[in-house]
Amino acid sequence: MAEDPSAKGCGKCGRDLPRAAFARDRNRRDGLQPYCRECVAEYGAAHYRRRREAMGKTVRQKVAVPAGHKRCPQCQEVKPHAQWERHKSSSDGWASYCRTCRAGRNRTSYFKRKYGLTEAERDSLIVSQGGVCCICLAAPPAHVDHCHETGRVRGVLCFSCNAALGQFKDQPEVIRRAAAYVEGNAWKPTLVAPGVYQLPS
Repeated sequence: MAEDPSAKGCGKCGRDLPRAAFARDRNRRDGLQPYCRECVAEYGAAHYRRRREAMGKTVRQKVAVPAGHKRCPQCQEVKPHAQWERHKSSSDGWASYCRTCRAGRNRTSYFKRKYGLTEAERDSLIVSQGGVCCICLAAPPAHVDHCHETGRVRGVLCFSCNAALGQFKDQPEVIRRAAAYVEGNAWKPTLVAPGVYQLPS
């Protein structure tokens, strides 16, 4: 046991350490745990590892992370802080996942929340379309299209075709008139009252 009142001997590693190296314990006479923080952490990690292995689960190996870096639990890469978003409520002030993985997780969450689709289901839909936009049959599909009234997913469109449907406000009769117009068969409405037009049958 250390004679210096500002130091304490660790009952495990036997070192004489400053009192700050020991966690508090109200049940002890000196108000400190018998083992230093380092030994307690080492014992806890070993105990956790044994329990996980007994349950047949894998134990993540601790990876050395240099200052100014963080390890992403998804891609398992150690990346500099520049590749992370700030997160005030986290213990280290950084997001749990790197920017790349976080964007992927947000995209997955968005598809599920908005369309009820997983990324695998969306990819399967694209394959069923032959890997192209199901309107122009040329451009790569990138935007999930759905009915704004029922929420039913109709297909995956390219940017231009998806924007065109939006401009036509998903109105089939307007789209049909646009097709007829492009083919040279313009439907010329007749004004029958102020603001009221009659279309030819």
